[in-house]
This record gives sequence, structure tokens and C-alpha cells, in this order.
Amino acid sequence: MTGQITADGRVNLEKSGPAPSGSGLRGHPWLTLFAVAVGVMMVALDGTIVAVANPAIQKDLGASLAEVQWITNGYLLALAVSLVTAGKLGDRFGHRQTFLVGVAGFGLSSAVIGLSGGVEPVIGFRVAQGLFGALLMPAALGLLRATFPAEKLNMAIGIWGMVIGASTAAGPIVGGLLVEHVSWQSVFFINVPVGIVALVFGLFILLDHRAENAPRSFDLLGVLLLSGAMFSLVWALIKAAEWGWGDTKTLVFLGASLVCFGLFALWEGKVAEPLVPLGMFRSLPLSAGVVLMVLMAFAFMGGLFFVTFYLQNVHGMRPVDSGLHLLPLTGMMIVGSPLAGAAITRIGPRIPLVAGMVATAVACFGMARLPPGTGTPVMSLWFALLGLGLAPVMVGATEVIVGNAPLELSGVAGGLQQAAMQVGGSLGTAVLGAVMAGTVRDSFGDNWRAAGLPPLTPEQLDLAERGVQVGIAPVPPGVPQQVARTITTVAHDTFVSGMSTAFCVAGVVAVLAAIVAGFTKRGENADAGAGAAHV
Repeated sequence: MTGQITADGRVNLEKSGPAPSGSGLRGHPWLTLFAVAVGVMMVALDGTIVAVANPAIQKDLGASLAEVQWITNGYLLALAVSLVTAGKLGDRFGHRQTFLVGVAGFGLSSAVIGLSGGVEPVIGFRVAQGLFGALLMPAALGLLRATFPAEKLNMAIGIWGMVIGASTAAGPIVGGLLVEHVSWQSVFFINVPVGIVALVFGLFILLDHRAENAPRSFDLLGVLLLSGAMFSLVWALIKAAEWGWGDTKTLVFLGASLVCFGLFALWEGKVAEPLVPLGMFRSLPLSAGVVLMVLMAFAFMGGLFFVTFYLQNVHGMRPVDSGLHLLPLTGMMIVGSPLAGAAITRIGPRIPLVAGMVATAVACFGMARLPPGTGTPVMSLWFALLGLGLAPVMVGATEVIVGNAPLELSGVAGGLQQAAMQVGGSLGTAVLGAVMAGTVRDSFGDNWRAAGLPPLTPEQLDLAERGVQVGIAPVPPGVPQQVARTITTVAHDTFVSGMSTAFCVAGVVAVLAAIVAGFTKRGENADAGAGAAHV
């Protein structure tokens, strides 16, 4: 690949030799990795830190349950809907500029949320956070792809994944400490100094590599159709637990998603410069990588959703303590990601990806056997195995998707990778939530009666089941201690039974993901990145 530096300071990449990495510090691959990692850390931290602050926000602002849910759902919807479009913006206007706008906007939105005195601006600027986060994430991958040579790219993605794992792990711990000792506003203010560091390093370090045949126009109708499809899909998944899978509203949104996806596919086949060229999916490894990310996120995020309830509501841990108990999982992801990157560089992605999903499946089936009184060593063993299994998948599937896409579509590929994770996580949470709810409905009433507890009215039974679905024992005030212990035992046993079924489903999905991983291979276009200069 040959490179040509234009008058405005960007690098056009052609297809005959290595590209220059810029002069001095600007464009240096490892410094580029540091700059984008700081920005990504801000978004990854925000993905888990805010959940700890929601109860304090609700109390301080007098928010309803629906409004508190929107604090999370608004962010997730904006992120999921915008990722592919944001990746295209990076391909069109440059990943450096897109990344810097994302960092600045995310930090500014966080500051405004911390200064807000009502729940409405909190929700509004959480949506803004999602939009700016969507700009930032694919651009980070696009910059790594354009900066690192093929033989170093997997290691860079491994370290990138390590940062995401560490930030995700730190979220509940940092959030718990800030909420307990400072305020809920500090959970958002922490993004301001992190954002400033990422912005300063980005301005001085990042070099905007662009492919010579980068897109010159923007597919607005494609953006509208894809955004409508993603919104309808993710919204249906978010609301399915409340509405029910057979409810008309759920079916309408799922149907609207299918229609929009169909129209999007038809339109993309006709437009001169499509938002997502469908020819990308002729690459079997790329398509397998996208499916693998969906299945991995389904098993991981869907299963992890119940682990937090298990730790906090069954074992009675504080949020900070539950975060500490999850450190074996995230710790193995942190350690395993760069090691996985090195292994994938040496032997290719297929074997590590298959082995990783097999380990994930074993961990899911192991966690399906956790009784209510499981001790920390046994939990830590399964959490560590899950983290060890996920590490090569996070690294390898990312390389398979981004490395099998043309350089000029690296932003779109990064958006697909992130969107697949969001859809898979939402789908896993919704489906496994439905599995949990069904198990509780089928068994809780029988378990209650078998324990010799007083009969419940239909309304009382429904209310109790809702609590049991998240591990809360419906103990009325003033009941004798022995009765309270019996109710708690029935509730926790029923919850663990539902969690066991959910983890079995997650394990089966992980097995399917291992089969899909067998169709992956090293990126055919991985060598289209930067040369080895300055590495």
C-alpha cells in the first residue's frame, strides 16, 4: 500500500505498499492505541456505572420507575440505532474527526447531566450520550485498523478489548463508591476529565488515514430505513418483558423492524453508494463474525443480567461487593484479551474462537448448577472460566469482521461489530428474561403451597412473582421469623431454578456460537491497513 499525505494533513491509502504513519508522535500506532483506548474507556465505564446510580437518581429527582428505565433505555436505543451510521460517517469524513466529535460530545453531555435538576434533561442527554458514544466506538476501530500493520492488529485489538473489560468491571465498583461517598452526579462528572485527556491526546496524536476510494456521498434514505429497523427491533426487545411476547404492540414493532430491514436491503441494492454495501456479506467469515458477536453477546450479557441479581438479592451483597465478586470474570478478560490477540496472530482466529465459545458454554452450564448458598470460591471458578472463554471471542470476532471488510468500509464494519453486540445483548436479556419469568410462573405457586405457606390471592401471587423474578423474597412486614425464612427459601430456590434454566439456554446458544466460529478465518483485507513504520 502506498500513502499520500494531502494538504489538509490526512493520509490517502492506496493499494500498493505501506503507508506513512505520520511524522513524530502524530500517527504513532501505540500512542494511537492509547488515545482511542482512553475514549473507549469512558463509554465502557458508562455502560455499567450508571446502573448503580439509578436508585439515587430516582430518589433525588422523584422519578417514576418508567423514567428511571428511560435513563438506561434511551442510551441503549440511541447507541444501537446509530452505530452503523456513525461508522459510515467515519468512513466518509474521517475517523479522527468523528472520534474527536464523539469524545467531546460524550464528555459535554455527561457534564450537563450532572448539572441537571430534573429527570427529563437527564433522559435527553443520556440519549445524546448514546449518539456521541456511537460516533466514538466504530471510529476507534477504524483508526486502529488504518494505523496498525496486520501482524500487530490483533494485539492492538486485544489491548483495546482489555480496556473495555477493565472499564466494564470498574463501573459497579467506582459507581458504588461515588454514589455512597460523593453523589450520583459524580458518576457523570467523572467522564469530564477522562474526556479531556482523550481529546487532548486525540488532537495531538491521531492521524486521519483515509482510503483513496472512501465514500463521497451519504445514503440518507438508507440511514432512515436502517435506523427505523434497529429502533423497532431493540424497542420490541426492551419492552417484551413488560408487554409480553405475544402482545400486539410487541408484534407490531417486530413486524415494523422486518419491513424496514427488507426495504433497506432492496434500497441498498440500488443506490450508487449504499450505507452498508450488501456485497460485504458475501464474505462468509465476515458474516460468521457478525452472527458470532450476536450469539456471544446473547449468552454473556443475557446471563450476566441474572448474576447481578443473584449476588445482590440472593446473597445480599452491596453493589460494590457484587462488583468485586465479578472481578474473576473481568480479570480473566483483561488478562486474556492481549494473550488471545497474540495467539490469533500466530495461528489464526478459528481455533481460539471455537475454544473460547466452548469454554463459555461450559461456564454457562456450570453456573446453571449454582445453588442459593454457593460460596465465593466456586462462583469465582465459573466466573473466571467465562472470562477466559470470552476474551478470544471479543478480540477474534472483531478482527474477523473488521479485517474482512475493505479498508474504506472499516468504520461500517466497526459499527456492525458494535451493533451486533447491542442487538445480541438486548436479545439475550429479553429472551432469558422471558425464560426466567416463565419458570417462576410455572413453579413459584406450587413451591409456595408445598412449603405450607398461607394461600395468596391472584393479585398477591402476581406481585410476589415479579419480585422473585429478580431474586427478591416477598416477605410481608411483621411475619414471624420462621415464616420469613421459609418465604425467603422458597423465593430464592425458585429464582435459582429460573436462573439455571436461563443459563442452560445461554449454554446452548454458546454451543451454536462455537459451531459458527468454525466458519471464521483471518481477515482477507487485514493487510490493507498501515505499514509497520513506527511500530
